[in-house]
Amino acid sequence: MLAACGPASETPEAPASAVSIDQVHWTDAALRDLRVAIDGRAVHALDRMAFAIEGRPGNAEGDRALTQSALRYAAALARGRADPKKLYGIYTVPRPDADLLPGLARALEDGDLKDWLEGLAPQDEGYRSLSKAYLALRGSKDAPSPAIPQDNEPLRPGETDPRVVRIARQLVASDYLDGRDAQGEHYSPAMVKAVQRMQADYGIKPDGVIGKDALEILNLSDADKARAVAVAMERMRWLDRDPPKTRIDVNVAAGRLVYWRDGKMADTRKVVVGEPENETPQLGSPIYRLVANPTWTVPRSIQSKEIAGKGSGYLRRNNMAWKDGWIVQQPGPKNSLGLVKFDMKNEHQIYLHDTPAKQLFQEVQRQRSHGCVRVEDALGFAEMLAKDEGVLDEWRRARATGKETFVPLRREIPVRLLYHTVLFGDDGEPMIRSDPYGWNDRVATALGFSAGSSHQLRANGSDVGP
Repeated sequence: MLAACGPASETPEAPASAVSIDQVHWTDAALRDLRVAIDGRAVHALDRMAFAIEGRPGNAEGDRALTQSALRYAAALARGRADPKKLYGIYTVPRPDADLLPGLARALEDGDLKDWLEGLAPQDEGYRSLSKAYLALRGSKDAPSPAIPQDNEPLRPGETDPRVVRIARQLVASDYLDGRDAQGEHYSPAMVKAVQRMQADYGIKPDGVIGKDALEILNLSDADKARAVAVAMERMRWLDRDPPKTRIDVNVAAGRLVYWRDGKMADTRKVVVGEPENETPQLGSPIYRLVANPTWTVPRSIQSKEIAGKGSGYLRRNNMAWKDGWIVQQPGPKNSLGLVKFDMKNEHQIYLHDTPAKQLFQEVQRQRSHGCVRVEDALGFAEMLAKDEGVLDEWRRARATGKETFVPLRREIPVRLLYHTVLFGDDGEPMIRSDPYGWNDRVATALGFSAGSSHQLRANGSDVGP
């Protein structure tokens, strides 16, 4: 699944245009506007990338060179500087497909090149908040001083220390600590429990003592934060500016699902996604049917690594049997897909489903599956979708059979499996979360940043489910 990291092509990919490059003409004023726009590219966290301006107005050759220069920068704003399909082995989330040459020609004719370029980037409040945060942080890009001061002495439970305030803030941002428990400079029992959970997730002895390793996980310098924000902005540029009004977005990095209905957020809930050794890929793939009481045909990889050699007793206890050379688990409460599967159209056998392992939803780092997406209260979510899609009666009858039964939806619901490590708090400020798959490095490198160094989440799947 992993792909080599590298920058985007110097020649922006674009659909065939009805406008010829020789029909685009430049003036000295337009050239000045282009320079101003590119000089101000830090507002898009692109300041570490070089966008050379070649050519001068006045002749066909100079105009063509300027047009190519403008299109390179326009493509970075409209589709992203890096190509996610080159950074990752699997990336099928729909991307913007703007025909930039006609837009550039009109902008030059109308004399509004700067506004046209600025309008190519995402226009939502989240992107603007990230931009504001990046501009505030970028001054420290060459001075990676830690946000939490280093100290030779570890911080032990019950102690009072000025560092506790900043430690608590990052624990809250990472979802380990409730904001109500982040008070004062006392290293409280609630904070100790939060630190212990974090230590366990990263393979550190869960003793609650904040030593060098624990502090490295919590400690983000301004340079670290700027890097994460720049990556988040690039990932937003990869996305359609006008996604389907009804859709399901899954943030794999945060283990969270959001259901949008007619442009409004209808529901959000926790999900369990692939562990670091079995990452959930970044896919765009619709749900086309609900499956009541599903069977599960065990993939060869899971069969050979985790079931082989366990014997017939194991198969009987888990309601499994051989069928046509495959191990198949029959419907029921022990089925690894639970009581509902949300069938999706993709060649990677990735889908949403229920699970009998409900305890995993209480984990902070919910990267625990073999790649598919387990949904919290999946039966409740299936009821919601069935009702919204007008198939509730069919769904309830299917469930009542106790047998595997398929309920097609009247229209497909698009699903986007995304990866975002910067979220927004109640105050609208960006919060930096962990990068469980280490996927930010390749994006950061493509944007001109150095690779980061961080502790990786420990793979800790607790069952054989998908």
